[in-house]
Amino acid sequence: MPKNPHVREAYGIVSPTSRNPALRRLKNSQSTPSIHGNKLWGACYLMMEYLEQAPLPQGARVLDAGCGWGLGGIYCAKQFDAQVTAMDADPAVFPYLQLLAEQNGVAITNHVARFDELTVEDLSKFDVVIGADICFWDALADDVSEMIDRAIEAGVPKIILTDPQRPPFNALADRCVEEHFAEALQIETEQPRRFTGTALVIENG
Repeated sequence: MPKNPHVREAYGIVSPTSRNPALRRLKNSQSTPSIHGNKLWGACYLMMEYLEQAPLPQGARVLDAGCGWGLGGIYCAKQFDAQVTAMDADPAVFPYLQLLAEQNGVAITNHVARFDELTVEDLSKFDVVIGADICFWDALADDVSEMIDRAIEAGVPKIILTDPQRPPFNALADRCVEEHFAEALQIETEQPRRFTGTALVIENG
């Protein structure tokens, strides 16, 4: 069977190429996402690579924080039957996320919020918090750092962030290693092309 030129596949997840007809129709009919939620980012595939090596428990409750198009959360839903809530400050990302979720046969719950709006009570509802490439500004890194503090207070068992080693993320990782006994793991993938970066992993208790 010839390869479909309008989709790419990696880690069992399909995603549209820029020429995908459904994606092009969506882009023509929807607002363009802001806050860089306008495409897929390589850190999503770094997240998948990490989770291939350290799988989540089946049925885990997962928060995909700063989800963008939500590929990391979609992977968790498809591979681990996770109950995924995808959170982003920009509601314009969710039509794209739903397109990808439908293409992968999973259901994702959407939630519009900023990092600083997530309370300890909100975070206590999750077993895992993931985030891929969510520290690209210094101010965002500060908000993510405080979200991590609240997640730890809430008793979230595991927090995983992946990043291509942007300076704000590196500063956050150093703080988490020192204060929360986090691991900063070098990680790379060749799927769907080569990406390198860091997986920041906090095991809470």
